[in-house]
Amino acid sequence: MKELLLNIMEQSGSLSVEEIVLHIAVSALLSLAIFLSYRYTHSGTAYSRKFNVSLVTLTILTATVMTVIGNNIALSLGMVGALSIVRFRTAIKDSRDTTYIFWAIIVGICCGVGDYLVAGVGSGVVFLVLLLLGRVRNENRILLIIRAGRSNETPIESLVFQHFNKKALLKVKNTTPDAVELIFEMPRSAYSLNYKRDESITDKLYRLPGVEYVNIVTQSDEISG
Repeated sequence: MKELLLNIMEQSGSLSVEEIVLHIAVSALLSLAIFLSYRYTHSGTAYSRKFNVSLVTLTILTATVMTVIGNNIALSLGMVGALSIVRFRTAIKDSRDTTYIFWAIIVGICCGVGDYLVAGVGSGVVFLVLLLLGRVRNENRILLIIRAGRSNETPIESLVFQHFNKKALLKVKNTTPDAVELIFEMPRSAYSLNYKRDESITDKLYRLPGVEYVNIVTQSDEISG
């Protein structure tokens, strides 16, 4: 029994140079699909060239590691132990970046074990899905921040609701004995109504007495690091 376990632990695949080169070459080729997909779907401000290049190298490195491990259980356990002590703290600024990381790792694993068909078909399907849906973005929200005297609290709320046809939602109300700060949230489509009016919301608000400032801020869903 002991000898059987030792044989299993020491079992190792004997790959030729051509097979090793093929594993790495196919992983590099499929990583270009990941590169092009990320570049196209992240053509806006979220695009990071360094991260995109990292996806290519991650695919190749994963394929290399899988080629080295092969069917050697001892090496597999050692690799798991080595990777378990590595902690990655890189902030993900876009939730789609996680998808690309998993895509690169999975392609690398498939190529490392020589399953090119699964890697190719899976990459093709993911590429088409991201091509069709990858450019979908959440609509940015508009925050309208107003600070004024407490006596104008009700007139300001009434004015904002009427100006935006009740599409502005009061999110925050900060008060002191003499002043009040109101934060309204609305979609960009609702804020576009501001340009269709004869008078802007800022002009209307500043005509009220006691208004100290009016700030308009665009809020996105990007995760900051």
